[in-house]
Amino acid sequence: MSLESDLERARALSVDDLADAIEAIGFECTRCGGCCTATEPAVDPDEAESAGRTDTASGGDPHTATLFPAEIRQLQATGEYDFRDVARPMPYGLDEGGQSGETFEWALQTDPCGNCTFYEESDGVGACTVHEDRPLICQTYPFSVALDSTVQPMGEAVDEDGMVRAHECEGLGREISREDARDLARRLKERAIRELEEAIGVRDNYRSVDRSEGEVVVHDSEGPKRPDGTEF
Repeated sequence: MSLESDLERARALSVDDLADAIEAIGFECTRCGGCCTATEPAVDPDEAESAGRTDTASGGDPHTATLFPAEIRQLQATGEYDFRDVARPMPYGLDEGGQSGETFEWALQTDPCGNCTFYEESDGVGACTVHEDRPLICQTYPFSVALDSTVQPMGEAVDEDGMVRAHECEGLGREISREDARDLARRLKERAIRELEEAIGVRDNYRSVDRSEGEVVVHDSEGPKRPDGTEF
């Protein structure tokens, strides 16, 4: 299946069919922050300390949520943010520690604990400080569309209905109104289309670059860039 044929299928998706699937699965955000924070540590903290590891104080792997170049610029426009305040190279494809290599996506920037830099929590209730401008992957979590080239956030699906996949989230199975299901379905379709358009742009604008040792290159739909968003 080619990217172009997947894109045709995404554009032909029925919002009502997607909404039916979302209603059948059920969802209500509990504001737990699970999709905005670092994953739980993969090892026992005592074992980690004895091994000299320091990545388990508030989580193991840092939070990763993909975003498109236009979404980065939109978030920059919400405040006095530099490019690096908003996005970082997706670690997949880079060497350990992310100090060199090539990758093909941007991820939301994280704080020293590995949480999304725009996440804040008060009395156990999570909130997004850029909620109205958050990327589509955040707007549509925990759902994705089951096309070959679309992104599955945070691992494999735990439930599915037709073309809709649901990923791990404590809000699954809760009642959702038809209006909210249709709104979520519209965003889910838009995200699937934009993911495929981005993938086609990455492919068509890819070019090898002469990078120095220890340098990171991010290939997005606009061409190869440095971690600060400037073009090679």
